[in-house]
Amino acid sequence: MNTTVSIVTLGCKTNQFESAAMSEQLQQAGYCQVDFEAGAELVIVNTCTVTAATDAQSRNLIRRARRFNPQARVVVTGCYAQINPQSLSQLPGVSLVIGNQEKIHLLESLTTLDQPDKIRVSDIRDSKMIQPLSLTGFEHRSRAFVQIQNGCDAFCSYCIIPYARGRSRSVQVRDIVRQVEKLSGNGYPEIVLTGIHIGNYGHDLQPPIDLLTLLKHIQHSSFSGRLRLGSIEPTELSEELYHYIAASDWICPHFHIPLQSGDDDVLQRMNRHYSTDFFYDLVDKIHRLRADAAIGLDVITGFPGETDEQFERTCQLLERLPFSHLHVFPFSKRAGTPAAEMSHHVSALVIKERASRLRQIGSEKNQCFSRRFIGSELEIVVEGGEVDGLRKGLSQNYLPIWIPATSAESGELLRVKIVDRCKDGLIGQLA
Repeated sequence: MNTTVSIVTLGCKTNQFESAAMSEQLQQAGYCQVDFEAGAELVIVNTCTVTAATDAQSRNLIRRARRFNPQARVVVTGCYAQINPQSLSQLPGVSLVIGNQEKIHLLESLTTLDQPDKIRVSDIRDSKMIQPLSLTGFEHRSRAFVQIQNGCDAFCSYCIIPYARGRSRSVQVRDIVRQVEKLSGNGYPEIVLTGIHIGNYGHDLQPPIDLLTLLKHIQHSSFSGRLRLGSIEPTELSEELYHYIAASDWICPHFHIPLQSGDDDVLQRMNRHYSTDFFYDLVDKIHRLRADAAIGLDVITGFPGETDEQFERTCQLLERLPFSHLHVFPFSKRAGTPAAEMSHHVSALVIKERASRLRQIGSEKNQCFSRRFIGSELEIVVEGGEVDGLRKGLSQNYLPIWIPATSAESGELLRVKIVDRCKDGLIGQLA
């Protein structure tokens, strides 16, 4: 077979992992993968539906695929496809819509491209187990992802993901360890454990276990690289877990902890089960324990009913917190969630202004954190291609570091000395 195929992906690392798995399926079946702009005969659009903006981006990608090749057959999958398959199936050029569960059976689904019924989407909330996708490598990536869990049981009032990903389902320890060992053995110096709700890992297994137990199994395996963890909910970062991470030189000192709001009333309406005092104490303890650790936070602005005073409390909390990275999400109304039905929605202009201020706070915190490492040595994984004679690397504590392109190749693990800051991160030279 010499049919050309292109896969474009929106959204989280879970989607990126699943796209890589689908790519491997297709290449093993004889498809020839090409760039999106090349106008492939078959285009897979792996969508996200976290915000209205990502929905729009997905629709735009479908239209662009047809512009690059008017004869292209477009298959749409991912969370937008799971939530609203009917509307996607009616877009010009869409030949098939498959759900998140159906990704593992992509090749089988492609045999139905000529059938009148374009939709292959099962009820994901009925799924009680996860079928792990297996991978041998990640094209054009120097770091590899391993999916340890899927789905979410939290039901935050603003979030559609539990409906798009189903209940929380964990991959068996032996399958995760096998995948980590395989990818490490294939030359990937860093493995990232991903999922929708990884702090809930193992609670559905028999007997139930937890994320810390999984990490100890990986520690005692043949894995010899460095490990990075995805986002963990604040209530699931136990003292034993963050102490273990902080003390382990093989786990990147990088904590990604969703805050979402710095006001207790807003947190309650969001169905977030912690207070701002609890959150501050948690982050402060981690920082005191490991001052060089990256601490990334998520925050949503413009949640329905968020007053100026509540927004100011969020800003004040962020100013006090010792974090290094801030991901700002303007509130997006998602049909089917409790927040969509709440009153007193904040205007788009106010949301934009608030998001800008939050990003400024985040930028200042990041600059303050990164400056501390000038003159220090850090370990980086070299990523991507050459830009203006430089290559980017990622440090253990999630800092982008640029080094001369002649010094390294993509995928190398190096120690570099930080000599300066630049607009897009730090400047380093081989130690």
